[in-house]
Amino acid sequence: MKSTLNKTNDVNGTIVIELEKADYQEKVDKSLNQYRQRANIPGFRQGKVPKSLIQKMYGKAVLVDEINKMVSDEIGNFIRDNKLKVLGEPMPADNLDEEIDLEKDEALKFSFDVALTPEFDLKFDKGVELTYYNVQLEPDLLDQQVNAYKQNYGTYVSVEEEAKDTDLIKGTLTEMEGGKEKEGGQVIENAILMPSYIKDEATKTNFIGVKMGDNVVFNPRKAYDNNEAEIASLLQTTKEDVAKIEADFRFDIQEVTRYKEAEMDQELFDRILGEGVASSEKEFRTKVEEELVKQYKPDADHLFIHEARDLIVKMMDDVTFPEELLKRWLLEADKNRTAEEIEDDFPKILEDLKFQVARQKIVEDNDIKVEFADIEALAVQVAKAQFAQYGMTNLPADVLQNYTKSLLEKEETVRSLFDRATEDKIIDWLKENVNILEKEISSKDFSELMTGHTHQHGEHADTDSNDEHTGGEAEETADTKEEAAENKKPARKRKASDKK
Repeated sequence: MKSTLNKTNDVNGTIVIELEKADYQEKVDKSLNQYRQRANIPGFRQGKVPKSLIQKMYGKAVLVDEINKMVSDEIGNFIRDNKLKVLGEPMPADNLDEEIDLEKDEALKFSFDVALTPEFDLKFDKGVELTYYNVQLEPDLLDQQVNAYKQNYGTYVSVEEEAKDTDLIKGTLTEMEGGKEKEGGQVIENAILMPSYIKDEATKTNFIGVKMGDNVVFNPRKAYDNNEAEIASLLQTTKEDVAKIEADFRFDIQEVTRYKEAEMDQELFDRILGEGVASSEKEFRTKVEEELVKQYKPDADHLFIHEARDLIVKMMDDVTFPEELLKRWLLEADKNRTAEEIEDDFPKILEDLKFQVARQKIVEDNDIKVEFADIEALAVQVAKAQFAQYGMTNLPADVLQNYTKSLLEKEETVRSLFDRATEDKIIDWLKENVNILEKEISSKDFSELMTGHTHQHGEHADTDSNDEHTGGEAEETADTKEEAAENKKPARKRKASDKK
């Protein structure tokens, strides 16, 4: 077998693979023999089918299959062994003078057109200027975040005052009949409700203003507008059993609890940031502000690398690419696109390709390497950021470790993390080798800048982009509302870092 590269010019070439019968015949014979051993043909014992019959039945298909395997392997080996930088995929040459006859030709020749990456230089020095935005957080956004933490980490405490609509009322429910306790009727200990969830306004009004020792007689079906899930939650039973319940109930009130925001104390500091990270309100606010500013870093990096991309594409204006062959490959790769569509999109495709090629050149020329430790570290950052969206900033180490491990078990996620880690290292390299114009910008102005950039470049907003990993915020179902209010605290307030 013989393989050669015939270059039309610096970026277009043809790989020619020449096969002699001796190159493939042994493989064909071996494969046919395996067919013979497995063949189950009426009139012949298994393994005793005549070779001539197997040849007649399977010979051509086996020949084609084995030659295709050899040619495919040889293309990959030739590209790797010769360190060819190929764009797209090799394609069968479309200018062959004659057809190949596999059954008659002793010598076979296969030709594949390849698009080659051009050679070029990129000049990066302190004469090159790039802008990097340092986001400054507005004080009101920091206040919003601190208040959200106080709200989210508060607790319910018993009060002796009259109940409000957002208080939790606890007590005993007793089934009534004819204005009296029903003999053998239901008695639900440790019942709980919140007036604000009651649908019937008259019933809701009866509960607002009550206090410990009072009682209210009401009809659960009327109170919750026949919502069986909510009635079942109140009566601590199933929706199926609720269908049979029409009676009134007396609620004997034993306790009224009210949600109280967390105090700005060491307990809150430790719960949010971790034990001992902050020991005063000033330190706490400083650390919270740092964490909020970190959330703008991915967007700041995005703007930076996008500006670098535009500069690099401009630097490569005079670099020649194998455009016609690339268009042909794009047409072959996506059967749903027409030649006209590819022609219209090609300027943008070529810009993206130039940046990717330049990106790889920077990596290779400067020996930039991404180790698995880099990917692991980035996975931890991603995990923390995803939980931080929901106010969960001080995760137990085992929870963070297990979630990070689950991210690294997904091949697609690892590839994405590898790309991000590579881009982070390129950003660090650019910062060291070009003149960085650092520009301070308020978080409000930066958000507006990002919105304009997104619209201008047709990019998708990144709101809730991480829900595919975290599953998004769980919806609070009707049959867990009061329990959620007590055990999980109220629904989180919008964080200062949430996108508007």
